[in-house]
Amino acid sequence: MKNLGFGLMRLPLLDGSDQKNFDKKQVCEMVDSFLAQGFTYFDTAYMYHDGYSERLVKEVLVQRHNRDSYLLATKLPTMMLKEVGDMERIFNEQLDRTGAEYFDYYLLHCLNKDNYATCNRLGAFDFVMQKKADGIVKKIGFSYHDNAELLDEILTAHPEMEFVQLQINYLDWEDNGVQSRKCYEVARKHGKDIIVMEPVKGGKLADLPKSAEDLLKEKEPGLSAASWAVRFAASCEGVIMVLSGMSNMQQLTDNTSYMSDFRQLTDEEKKLCFKAADIINSAGSVPCTACRYCVEGCPMNIPIPEYFSLFNGERNDEAKAKYAGLAEKGSKASDCIVCGQCEGHCPQHIKIIERLKDVAAALE
Repeated sequence: MKNLGFGLMRLPLLDGSDQKNFDKKQVCEMVDSFLAQGFTYFDTAYMYHDGYSERLVKEVLVQRHNRDSYLLATKLPTMMLKEVGDMERIFNEQLDRTGAEYFDYYLLHCLNKDNYATCNRLGAFDFVMQKKADGIVKKIGFSYHDNAELLDEILTAHPEMEFVQLQINYLDWEDNGVQSRKCYEVARKHGKDIIVMEPVKGGKLADLPKSAEDLLKEKEPGLSAASWAVRFAASCEGVIMVLSGMSNMQQLTDNTSYMSDFRQLTDEEKKLCFKAADIINSAGSVPCTACRYCVEGCPMNIPIPEYFSLFNGERNDEAKAKYAGLAEKGSKASDCIVCGQCEGHCPQHIKIIERLKDVAAALE
C-alpha cells in the first residue's frame, strides 16, 4: 500500500463559495490518475463539503471503479451526536451516500475532551466495534485534536482501536496547542498505526515566506514546498498513510511524483524543515487550515476561513475589496457576537474571537 492518501476535503469547485458545486470532470480525472499510479486510499467524512463529499464519492469513485481496487475511509461525526440512535442513523446514511457497501477504515471523528465524553456517554466505541464484527467496517480508529495526556488516556482505555489519525507537520511538531510530537510519541508507545492529516497544514506549508522557500529550494531545487511537508510526515516511523487534501490536478501530479518512489528525509533535511517553521512562526499569521468546522453553526454566518486567508496575505487594497465582497454575502469580522462556538470546534485551537478583531482592524 503506497502511503499517500487522497483527502476529499478540499476538492476543486466551479464556484468557490458553493461547497457542493464540484468540478466533477476534474475530480474524476484526479481519481483515475491516482488509482492508475497505484495509490488506493481515499478519505472523506460526513461533514466535508457541507455533507456533499460523501455523495460525490459515489459518483467519482464507487460507481466508476471496482470496490476491491480502493480503500475508503469515512468518519462518525462525534460533534453532532445527541442520542444513541444518531449513530445508526448517520452510519446508514453514509452507506447510502457513498454506495460503498462497507468502509475499509471507519473513524470516530475529531476526538477531544468534549467529544470523547460524548462517545463514552453514547457507547460509540462499542458501536464501531459492532460494525467491525458485522463486517461492514474493516478497521476502526479515531481522528484526534487534543493534548497528548488525553490521547494516552483514550488509548489506554480503548486498546481495541487499531489506528489513530493525528495532525503531524513540521510547523506543529512542537506547538503547545496541537502537540504533534507528543501525540505522535503517545501513539507509538501504544503501538498504533498512525495516519497523518494536515501534513501541509491546509496549504500553509505549500505557500511559504520567500526566505523559508529559498532555504528548501537551495537543498532541492526541483521539489515543491509541499513535498517537504508531506515527506516530513511520511518519514515518521509508524506512519502508514499521509493524507493530502488535493484541490486540483496540479497538486495531485506534484504529490504523486515524489510519493510514487518515496524517500525518507535525512536528519539534515528535517532540521531544514524546523528552520522553515521558525521563519513562518515569526510572521505572526493565523494558523488556519480552512477545515471549516468553525463555520457550521456560526449565528452570524461569518466566513472565518476566508477572512483568515485574506489576513494572512498582503493586506492591500485588493484584499480589502475581496473582504468587502465576502462581507456583503455574510457578515463582517466585527459582527462577531463572541458566542465562542467556533473556538470549541477549532482543531487548531485558534483564539478565533481575538483573531477576528485583528482581521477587522486590518481589513475593514
